[in-house]
Amino acid sequence: MADFNWKGIDLNLLIALQALYKTNSVSKAAERCYVSQSAMSHSLQRLRKLFDDPLFERVGSKMEATDRAIELSSTVDALLNTIQSEVLLSKRFEVDSYRGSWKIGLTDYAEQMFGPMIFDFIKQVSPSSQVAFFNVNRTNYQQVFEEAKLDIAIGSFGEVPKLYGTELLYTEQHVCLLDESVLDVELPISLQSFVSVEHALVSPNGALKTAVDTKLAELGYTRKVAIASSNFLTVKRLISGRKLLCIVPKLVARNAPNVDSSLIAVTPPIDVPDFDIQLVYRKGKQLDDKNTHLRKVISQAVEIVIAVK
Repeated sequence: MADFNWKGIDLNLLIALQALYKTNSVSKAAERCYVSQSAMSHSLQRLRKLFDDPLFERVGSKMEATDRAIELSSTVDALLNTIQSEVLLSKRFEVDSYRGSWKIGLTDYAEQMFGPMIFDFIKQVSPSSQVAFFNVNRTNYQQVFEEAKLDIAIGSFGEVPKLYGTELLYTEQHVCLLDESVLDVELPISLQSFVSVEHALVSPNGALKTAVDTKLAELGYTRKVAIASSNFLTVKRLISGRKLLCIVPKLVARNAPNVDSSLIAVTPPIDVPDFDIQLVYRKGKQLDDKNTHLRKVISQAVEIVIAVK
């Protein structure tokens, strides 16, 4: 540490690195930092020399981050946030008097299952604040994080880039949903009965086949898919009053009073993998008071939802 040349680095270099990583462009990073393009190019040269790495390499029209730049990004984010929240700002975050907004990205499933309870919990502790929900999915959540400046995202995203931290909120199971008032099948439902009935399925991209079809093919079966929808609520309403069945997450299968009381959830005759519901945040915000509080509130809200029978 004593031999490190501190004269070779300043805070503006870290800000430049952060801007370059988020924009993948020298010109856009320059605009973001309110400097000229030549000044940003000079900062990139200094960064490359400082870290002994190209950091960003041109691929087509974009500057793609190297592995070293990706590693540095979360550390730099955390450092700049710490400087802002703990060094430059002396006042701590006061949740009960907060008048700003909470920006939360949710998948369709997460918004339908947890959105109302999350809103209630936030308003209980922060009555003067506003809540904004943004629709996200596995494909676009990183883009929405950047463009909307999300605090948190909730859903099933799988493995996330190093830039983000995750917390496991809930592991969801699947059930087979049907309307017993119109669909007469013997329970527990057999594999033969399962494939003989027309199916509805939830398909974010409109595909008429899912992993269930792959599993059935391995067993020598095919099923009849009548309709696919990207929306869980649409599929649930489709099943009501129709000779259809659908594999849905267990929480989705819960009956809505006076709407679908004849719908029942039964165990599928084949194994359907569970999936994890994750809370995702930028690692740079891990110690941020506002973000820490929001993660706690969301965890409490989700616990209440999944505990209801």
